[in-house]
Amino acid sequence: MLAAMSDECGVELRPRPLVLAGSRVEVEGIDADGRIVVQLVANQGAYKPSYRNKVMADLFKLLWLRESVPNAERAVLVVTRLVVQALGGWVAVAAVDLGIEVYVFDGERVERLRSES
Repeated sequence: MLAAMSDECGVELRPRPLVLAGSRVEVEGIDADGRIVVQLVANQGAYKPSYRNKVMADLFKLLWLRESVPNAERAVLVVTRLVVQALGGWVAVAAVDLGIEVYVFDGERVERLRSES
C-alpha cells in the first residue's frame, strides 16, 4: 500500500516514529522532507463495524499530524476496497472538507476516492 502511494506521490514514503509535543507517535508513511503524512487502513476479510472507528481515528490523527509536523502540507489516508464502506455518508465528505486526501488501494495501485461536499 505504501509503495503504491509512494508511486502516486512521486516520492518515497516510509514509516517513521516522531516526537511531537513531547509524545512519541508512529507515522505509517512520511516523505523525507515531512511534507506528506500517510496513514493506512489495510483490513481484509469480512467488513466489521470497528473498521469505521479505525478510519475515524486515523482521520483525526492525520489532522493533528498535518498541524504538528513542521513541514506537513498533505495528509493522506489510504484504505483497501473493503474499508471504503467505512467512509459512507458524512465521513468521506468531512475528510474532503477538512483537506484529507483519501485513496483506495486495489492490491496494486491507488486511486483517489471521489466525494461531493
